[in-house]
Amino acid sequence: MTTRRATVVTVFAEALSAPEVAWSLLDAGFNVTSIARRGHGSALRHSRKIVCHEICPPEQDIAQALRDMVSVLDSLSYPHSDPILLFPLDDTAVWMCNELTLNGNWILVGPGKSGADLALNKHQQTQLALKAGFKVPETGVASSVQQAIALSEQIGFPLVLKSVECTPVRNGRKIARRTRICANANELDAALREWNESIPLLLQKYVIGVGEGVFGLATPEGVQAWSAHRRLRMMNPHGSGASACVSIPVDQSIRQKTETLIRDGKWTGLFMIELLRDRSGEAWFVELNGRPWGSMALARRQGLEYPAWSACIALAHGSHIDTARTTSPGLVCRNLGRELMYLLFVIRGPRSAAMVDWPSIWTALRTILQTSPRERYYNWRRDDKKVFFADCFYTLKNNLFKAGA
Repeated sequence: MTTRRATVVTVFAEALSAPEVAWSLLDAGFNVTSIARRGHGSALRHSRKIVCHEICPPEQDIAQALRDMVSVLDSLSYPHSDPILLFPLDDTAVWMCNELTLNGNWILVGPGKSGADLALNKHQQTQLALKAGFKVPETGVASSVQQAIALSEQIGFPLVLKSVECTPVRNGRKIARRTRICANANELDAALREWNESIPLLLQKYVIGVGEGVFGLATPEGVQAWSAHRRLRMMNPHGSGASACVSIPVDQSIRQKTETLIRDGKWTGLFMIELLRDRSGEAWFVELNGRPWGSMALARRQGLEYPAWSACIALAHGSHIDTARTTSPGLVCRNLGRELMYLLFVIRGPRSAAMVDWPSIWTALRTILQTSPRERYYNWRRDDKKVFFADCFYTLKNNLFKAGA
């Protein structure tokens, strides 16, 4: 399918998936530019193929960020009359793109208002997952310390605490979210003091397991381009995105439940269902992601061009995209910066007594040094090498200087 050299604007350049999404779109024939947070470094800024336009970070002033985004989009539209596609790459971008009033020349590649509400609300997701037949850890929502303590007594330790909202906006700015694992009342008390009733809090029974992901592209004809992965390592064993993952066959039971969730949620476009598989082999629902996911590199190494397919479908509704691909189980993809951070987190040690399976330093070092011919790396492209090295640098810099890292 021809893209008529249409332009896609990705938001934000700092998203983990940003380089792989940009390359997928470029290889499909799109022009690509990106919106970046002013003052924030990113690997994509070092690409020889992409221009980044800066706006006020929404974490500083959400209203100014929206005004800046409109200004950038208007400058890109004039004097062109061809449609331009807007592609959100992280949760904040999903929220912001649905706050804008787009003119007729702009096409959103991503969830609209109803889809965004689902993608950005973890409590809605758990309720929908339960109806779809997924196993969901016992869950409750608290707005006060008293409610949180009562729920902890009802659910029992260990607990995981996280924000209900993926993009909480308070006092005119987007505020940070932090996930905490609590093994006992003392750890819960410390977490609640830090929380300070600032945003609605989701409390769940903490499940020890291995992370898995199921991916696809929801179209009017049903879900296409199924794939799946299993996390080999998380950057922070306490809980974070993957530093290394391996492709696996799609579990048919999970596929059926996912199809039900996607249908009941009226979801369209690309998606990721994140799961935890416990020691007994049971898969537990964690969340739905409605934008490109961090391990997009692994999908693309298998020929699964989810970003390009999504843009093509948005550009021409009803168009047929050849999403038929043979996935490659056993293919490993690693993020170099995150692998190094994994080793540093292991050396630092656990921050909760709930982490009973913390890896040893020697085990971590051995797994990092082991390589095989079936391994690939995130954000590596021979004709755009600076992106790879910049991604490693910013991953280390951002995590080492982040509070609590």
